[in-house]
Amino acid sequence: MARTTWKGSLSFGLVNIPIGLYAATQDKSIHFNQFEDGTSDRIRYKKVNERTGQEVEADKIVKGVDLGGGEYVLLSDAELASAEPERSRSIEITDFVSLDEIDPVYFNTTYYLAPEGDAAAKAYGLLRQAMAESGKVAIATFVMRNKEYLVAVRPDSDVLALETMYFADEVRSPTKELPNLPGTGVATDQELKMAHLLIDSMQGSWEPERYHDTHREKIEALIEQKAQGMTIAVAKAAPATKVVDLMAALSASIERSSSGLAKPAKRSMSSSGKAPVKRAPAKITATKKAAKAPAAKVVRRKAS
Repeated sequence: MARTTWKGSLSFGLVNIPIGLYAATQDKSIHFNQFEDGTSDRIRYKKVNERTGQEVEADKIVKGVDLGGGEYVLLSDAELASAEPERSRSIEITDFVSLDEIDPVYFNTTYYLAPEGDAAAKAYGLLRQAMAESGKVAIATFVMRNKEYLVAVRPDSDVLALETMYFADEVRSPTKELPNLPGTGVATDQELKMAHLLIDSMQGSWEPERYHDTHREKIEALIEQKAQGMTIAVAKAAPATKVVDLMAALSASIERSSSGLAKPAKRSMSSSGKAPVKRAPAKITATKKAAKAPAAKVVRRKAS
């Protein structure tokens, strides 16, 4: 069962809907600890004075901003607290806009909103249905963990989703900051026609289940193989990509797509309804150790 990240109310006009905020996604990255090679000794970090090399207690540490030229502005926690946004338990809607007006680059993190209590369910359902039928999303602000957020609240199937957003001055201008961006008209009519043919040949429906984190699956397989006492054959680095003729590459891509090789095959579903996990990673082979091979480095820490 998901846990609430924040509780408060969603307000528009004079209507206030008690809601809970829930994370819409979960991090499945593999997190590693660090050890000294050949031991089970964990590597730890200390906060030290770079001049004296002495460790500094947490209550003696203040924050600072580098102004350049060796000058810093130092701020205590109390001073920083004076600038914190006013605490609020309300997501206050200020505008309703069309979703297609918002560039996806402004979206940061997705949460789900759920009504808190039976009394809130009707107003929540009314707002979600009205927004879905009007094709509008709500723009609002709220404070969470001493930070003010700009957010977009949008209808998503049976729930209201909340997207935290970047403010305008946090989004970079690609034309100002990126080099060598081509303008329009750099391609020939034939090249453009071939590109359209390639796009048409690769057209399909959005099926998120078709895509999966192959790198994480390889790491999981490596961990399992190493834990079972297997040695890992390290693959050679892939050769550098060669620059090829654009028209030749487009033609070959269209031919490849037409043969059904461009799209990943749909993964078969198990009887439980879940896609099977691939256990054997590509380009990684594992063999049983010989009798005299060194033991695999599987570290188990003793319970304290």
